[in-house]
Amino acid sequence: METTPETAAPARNPWPAVVVTTLVFFLVVIDVSAVNVAFPSIREEFDVPESTLGWIISGYNIAVASLLLVAGRYADSLGRKRLFIPGVAIFAVGSMLSALAPGAGFLIAARVVQGVGGAIIAPTAIAVVLPDFPPNKRSTVIGITGATGALGAVVGPALGAFVTDVWSWRGIFWINVPISLLVLALAPSLLRESKNPAATGNVDLVGVPIGTIGVGLVMFAIVQAESWGLTDPRVVAAFVVGLSMIPILVRRSRRHPEPLLELDLFRLRSFSSTNAGLALYSTAFTSGFLANSLLLQEMWGQSLRTTGLALVPSPLLAAFVSPAAGRYADRIGHRWILAAGSVSCAVGYLTYLVVLDETPATWSVYVPVSLFIGLGVGATIATWSSAGLADVSPAQFGTANATVRTTQQVFYALGISVVVALLADVSIDPDITKFRWAWAFVGAGYLAAAAVVAVTFPSGSSDDRAAAGTTRAA
Repeated sequence: METTPETAAPARNPWPAVVVTTLVFFLVVIDVSAVNVAFPSIREEFDVPESTLGWIISGYNIAVASLLLVAGRYADSLGRKRLFIPGVAIFAVGSMLSALAPGAGFLIAARVVQGVGGAIIAPTAIAVVLPDFPPNKRSTVIGITGATGALGAVVGPALGAFVTDVWSWRGIFWINVPISLLVLALAPSLLRESKNPAATGNVDLVGVPIGTIGVGLVMFAIVQAESWGLTDPRVVAAFVVGLSMIPILVRRSRRHPEPLLELDLFRLRSFSSTNAGLALYSTAFTSGFLANSLLLQEMWGQSLRTTGLALVPSPLLAAFVSPAAGRYADRIGHRWILAAGSVSCAVGYLTYLVVLDETPATWSVYVPVSLFIGLGVGATIATWSSAGLADVSPAQFGTANATVRTTQQVFYALGISVVVALLADVSIDPDITKFRWAWAFVGAGYLAAAAVVAVTFPSGSSDDRAAAGTTRAA
């Protein structure tokens, strides 16, 4: 990969900027999962049905997924710092409004505001600092960011349980406000502006709404299938219309000089392989943790506090493993780290399928086996991101990262929908057989991801491929 002014070593230490962006990224990831455990408290306070409560999560997720590509495209075109700072401000406002919500409708609207901020932060948090590092250090940086993300994704339920237990569900949102304000105070002086030097700012104004609405409709269909059913005409219509916009977006992207979707990225073997493997991995990731949380609370009747504590060891291990995985990916490449990590996750869930039953075994079996999952998550959750960016030009970091995260978000939602369907009514009629089907689905997703990346991802490190000229897909 050629060195450009954007990739040249900066005069100042870039690590404080990584700390700042990682901190707010941690908050964004936590908010995806922490609210789940607060549902009973929110339902009791607002006296609303489960279908309404679901939109507290769905509104946030749909907003994030729909706007990721737009945020990434404008970050590369207008400047990553220029978007990151307003994104943090919007996220802080949404958090404050969520904490102050007088009713469920207000809370859902506030969560959408949060989602808008989260959609801007997710692709820019890494892209704004990555150009300050040489190619052989970027996987390490992403590994550290990913370690925080992995910790946030799985510690979210534990933190949500603790804060709700000792304070209130509103505390989950109040925590974001002072930390976001700290980031807003530090970011202007610590972050360096970067963007695509060839960009003019004339982003495809037709492709933007097509892509945004298309992804939003697909997400809406997936989410609503949980309550309306797969065959509901509204679900089918939203899914069909959303999917029909993809070929239109592709045609627009082939012709426009600054398209919403950078099709050239998919000519990189590492990028196309990452998106294929990550789609399978993502169907398993969040849905697996949801199944385990329901097992502890609904099947085994564990308290909120015990559930939170039982969910901690796995992400702690992941947080330690992720930076090391990033360093090794810089040296030897991503293929086998991703494959081995995905297999480790599969081993954990398939072991649950064999050894767990109706008898509670939280500390004797569940937690020890969860360490296989923590090891696998640590090896993979950030490595997927660095794999997707491994051969990407710094000029396209924002768009590439947004595309990877859009894949992630859509398939997170799809996986959760499948597991919710498999675990239907477990709160009323706990049945270990339903959990075994869920674990089989999750384990199969991880194994399929391992197979795809082992077969399709290019060998060697990004430096090796650049030297050999083998970054492009055949």
